Order: sequence, then structure tokens, then C-alpha cells
Amino acid sequence: MKQTFLLCAFVVALCSRSNLAADDSGDWPQWRGPNRDGRSAETGLLKAWPEGGPLLAWKATGLGAGYSGVSLAGERLFTMGEKENANFVIALSRADGKLLWTAQVGKAGAPGWGGFAGPRVIPTIDGDLLYAVGQYGEAVCLDMATGREVWRKDCLQDFGGKLPEWGYTGMPLVDGEQVILAPGGPRGNLVALNKKTGDLVWQSQEFTDGIHYSSPILVEIGGVRQYIQLTDASVAGIAAADGRMLWRAARKGAVAVIPTPIYHDGCVYVTSGYGTGSQMFKITAAEGRFSAEKVYDNKVMVNHHGGAVLVGPHVYGYSEGKGWTCQDFATGEMVWREKGKLGKGSLVYADGLLYCRAEDGKGTVVVLETTPDGYREKGRFDQPDRSGKHSWPHPVVAGGRLYLRDQDVLLCYDVRAK
Repeated sequence: MKQTFLLCAFVVALCSRSNLAADDSGDWPQWRGPNRDGRSAETGLLKAWPEGGPLLAWKATGLGAGYSGVSLAGERLFTMGEKENANFVIALSRADGKLLWTAQVGKAGAPGWGGFAGPRVIPTIDGDLLYAVGQYGEAVCLDMATGREVWRKDCLQDFGGKLPEWGYTGMPLVDGEQVILAPGGPRGNLVALNKKTGDLVWQSQEFTDGIHYSSPILVEIGGVRQYIQLTDASVAGIAAADGRMLWRAARKGAVAVIPTPIYHDGCVYVTSGYGTGSQMFKITAAEGRFSAEKVYDNKVMVNHHGGAVLVGPHVYGYSEGKGWTCQDFATGEMVWREKGKLGKGSLVYADGLLYCRAEDGKGTVVVLETTPDGYREKGRFDQPDRSGKHSWPHPVVAGGRLYLRDQDVLLCYDVRAK
């Protein structure tokens, strides 16, 4: 059995009103930030860390089991956790981490083999509402201030979805008046619901790939608003207005396809693990018709689930077997790699730095200069209060603070320059 290859087969993998523009408010309303690109608009942050790392502002405990990260808006912070035989959305004070409310989403448990209990999804914030999905496909809309349930759906029962091996990890995506979920199944990979009522707007009947663990992104190509979704069989563009499949490129993944696609200047970049590697597709539109042309296909970036980030002309992330890697976005060529200084993990970009978090061992967190000139470390520390489980939740940088979730514990660090 290839258990060592399967062990990490799902990612923590949310969303707000998507606007295709950067947000400098200090909020982090969804998976991978305001634009789902793993980039923070923060400035005025520490350019190097003191020995032992930045100052711990506060610590919250009692969050329960799971691999959910955090989303933030205004004075509140949201995550998910499993305890008392159910999973919950948990609201905390952003100022000090104190509990504000909890709301039950669905049943507890560990889908698939491996015993990875708890929810994987990060709540998506939109105005005064938020959206969350449990590992077994229960989807809820809640009042952000109180946790009151507004509506509820089930990806399996309501949309004919099929439970992925390691449970649902796709993050809800809010776009205008609709929220996008990814139930998978023969009735359609994606659904659009009225965000206020939960009523079905459309289901992607032409796009019926089975669901894996990636989350859709919102882009505009050729004047057409669309959602890009990655599966183990393809990457495709789905019309936001009616769920039509605009284009689809075959792309065979293996075991667990997890990282979120990256879109820039008419090009879609995807990567996944288990030897699949990275591919670039050029999407063109002419007279209302779309086409996808493969630009490159290589194994420079074989990213399992820690995510990849585009900064300038380069993609950064951890590549299986190669280590932390810088790749030329346009050509796919290797720029640099470093395997020995930090183990496999996830990352986020903010103010010229990459915040990299190792998934195993001491949960070491490192900041790197974002440069094609090589691996340049500007500070590190070992995470305290380690759970002994994989630290899969991605780091978040928002409002001058760094957030690290590890099972029952959430740590908040002050990373502002003094």
C-alpha cells in the first residue's frame, strides 16, 4: 500500500464577495485572502525577525480537532473545529482571541483512511453573513454577528454530490448575489446558490468531473466572468452567469489534487503532487468561444497541498523531492530550489516576504525574501504548543498579525514593524 504517499492527501482548504481587486483593509475574508491568491496587501511589517521570532500577541485554546485555518473581518475571526461529536464554526474576538459564539455545522469524524478528524474548510465572510462546509458536505450560511443559522444545504442529498475520499475541502466562493459550492457528482461539479436564501441558481451540468480537494477561483477572460476549477481529470472555466462550461483542458492528476489554481494575464497555472507537477494553459476568447492551449508541462513544481504563490514573474512554493522552489511563471523553468533548510509546508506572501510554515516536526515558521536570487532567510522560530499532528492550516497575515492554527490552539503574533 502506498500509505506514505496518501497520508497528507487533503488540504485545509473559503470566500467573500470576490471583486478581482486587492483589498488593503487588513481583513482576510476567505481562503488565500481577498483574491484567493495567497497574497496579503499588508505593508509596514517586520523585514527581519528577532531571535525566537515575533512577539506572541495572544493564544486561544479549546478550538477542537481539525485542519481549518482562519478568516477575518472587522473585529471578528472565524475558524472551524470538532468537539462533542459534531463540528462547529467558531467565532473569536480578533483583539484577544476570546470566544464569541459557536454554531454547529455537521457531524464529526475522519473521512477516508488515516484518522484525520475534523473540518478542513475555512469560513467565507461576505458582509454580515458567512458560509462554511463540514467534512461530510453539510453547508451552512450563518449570521456573522451571532452565529444564527440562515439556511442549510447538504452537498450529497441536495446536489447529488459524492463524498471525496478525505472529505470536503473546497472553500465556498461568494460572487455578487451567489455563493459557489463544489459538491461534485454526475449532476454537476459546481453549484451556484442564492447567497441569502440558499436557493439553487444553477448546477454545472456540462462539467461533471468528480470532486477532489481544490477550490475554485473567480476570473474574467474575454469579458466573461467565470470560475476556474481544478479536478483530477481537468481544469475548466465555468460561466458565472449560468454554469455553462466555457472551456476545459484535460489534465490527469493522481490520488489527491489539492492546490488552488493561479490566474494571470490570460494564463492558468496549476500544480499538484504525486508526480503530476505543474502546467500552464493559455486561455483565449474569440467571437464568444474559448480555447485552452497548453504552454508547458513539467515537474519543477510538484506541490502537494501547501499552495503556490505568484509574486511578480515567479511562482514560489514547496516542490516534492526538490524543496522550497522558485519557478519562472511564463516558461516553467526552475529558478532556484532549497531542500535542506526547511521541510515541506505551506506559505503566504506579505510585504516582500514569504511566510513559510513546515508541516511536521517543530512546525518551524520561516520568513524569506521574495527574490529570484535564491533562498534568503530573514528569521525563524519553532511553533510552541505543537499538537503532534500535521500543521496543515496555511499561515495568514492580516492587520499586522500572523495567525497559526494547530488543532485545538490558535496563535496570534504581532509582525508589525515598530
